[in-house]
Amino acid sequence: MKERIIENEYWYGACVKYGLNMPLHEKSECILDFSSNTTPNQAMPLLVSSKGRYLWGKTGFEITFHNGEMEFPDDVLLKSEFGNLKGAYLSAMQEHFPFHQKMPSRNLFHKIIYCTWIELTFDQNQKDILKYAQNILNNGMPAGVLVIDDGWSESYGEWRFHSGKFPEAKKMIDNLHEMGFEVMLWVCPYISADTVVYRDALKKDILVRQEDGEPYIVKWWNGYSAVLDMSNQKAQEWLNKQLKELRSMGVDGFKFDGGDSIYYRTDNQTALKVSPDEHCNLWAKFGEQFEFNEFRASFNAGGYGLLQRLCDKEHSWGNTGINSLIPDTLLQGLTGHPYSCPDMIGGGEYLNFLEVAEESHDQELFVRHCEIACLMPAIQFSAAPFRILSEENFKSIMRSLEFRNKYIDKILHYIELAAATGEPVIRYMSYEFPEEPVERIIDQFMLGERILVAPVYQKNCTGREVYLPKGNWKFGDGEVMSKGEKMYINSTPGCPLVFEKI
Repeated sequence: MKERIIENEYWYGACVKYGLNMPLHEKSECILDFSSNTTPNQAMPLLVSSKGRYLWGKTGFEITFHNGEMEFPDDVLLKSEFGNLKGAYLSAMQEHFPFHQKMPSRNLFHKIIYCTWIELTFDQNQKDILKYAQNILNNGMPAGVLVIDDGWSESYGEWRFHSGKFPEAKKMIDNLHEMGFEVMLWVCPYISADTVVYRDALKKDILVRQEDGEPYIVKWWNGYSAVLDMSNQKAQEWLNKQLKELRSMGVDGFKFDGGDSIYYRTDNQTALKVSPDEHCNLWAKFGEQFEFNEFRASFNAGGYGLLQRLCDKEHSWGNTGINSLIPDTLLQGLTGHPYSCPDMIGGGEYLNFLEVAEESHDQELFVRHCEIACLMPAIQFSAAPFRILSEENFKSIMRSLEFRNKYIDKILHYIELAAATGEPVIRYMSYEFPEEPVERIIDQFMLGERILVAPVYQKNCTGREVYLPKGNWKFGDGEVMSKGEKMYINSTPGCPLVFEKI
């Protein structure tokens, strides 16, 4: 089917990883193929228009923008006459992915998240985890939610603490709770091959299989593993039993990693004959039962009560690093994923930290990343800022956390509102100001309907240009009256520029 693009019409949606490519318009020349989600982040079979239209597919689809037209499969639904971007999004959401009216634990947003990944990578162990937590407190940072990352278990699929690395795991969890931390553990839907737990899963027939009936072995980012068949109720019960045992030890929840669509195949043999995207979705559905959760990859999970982190960003200023944080988070909101986290401060790509000397870490980038994250739903550290940064730059980090504290009640209000109404927490300018020429602005955002946030995201900048819509705005201790214009404003490192509509 072909459909003419309306003059001054702008389209947003599909895969969160496409944030920097948004919006698409009558002069766009591109093909978006999300017939299956090949990205390491969230995806929805949805495109939403600033002219009050939307496209929805039951599965992912391919769409071509060419010569002022869109071409897409005949079974993709096109609906219109919803007025503007907000109207189209709310109509699509209510019709196709109504929110579950539940949210992840409030503490995932009210507190700071700390992840042990960058500091310890695969060497997760009791001694260094307790040291990491204690150093957080010793340096004046608040206790929060501590995520113990990949490497804590005996093997993939054998979800119990490694006895050598964690001689007193229950005592460690109790100590962390006493220090004020909640504790989450990294898990994945993979099982290390040629282990006792693998043979048990094989016997129970809860693994994904190949066409010839042999267990399917996937190559993923950390080697080769068998894959749990999440379409099999027995597999879910098998995993749930292990996680409940961890919960009985005091573990508060889990970081559900892996499960990306790309790690399944269309010819996989599964209990319910699901597609790769459907299998990815089953992993998300399983994780929603836990109040403390975190996901990075999902398909058609808009409206689920899941904390959805952006994929690992590089420690860089470019499009694979800090430059993509605001555009991707904006697209999360407009695809039904409002409970978002803009990766780990400084970037979550651990190879960047292994490949460069500590003195080569870009301290300014850490500060600006924190500045971006501080007014987003969740904020997460991994590389310890008190280790990486100078005293002056660490003070900038603390300024960001103070800034967050100032607005935390409003952040929580919009998160709770999202669970009830489905509206994004972080919103495109065009979502709130449909009459203004703001459709292409993707480097500033609205927190709810009244708070405009413009962090600095470019290197060696002491300020930035901000588009301020028409009206009266509170800025700092004063007021600004705007006719709908751009203005350059200086900023303090760690403090985003914030305007509140009066």
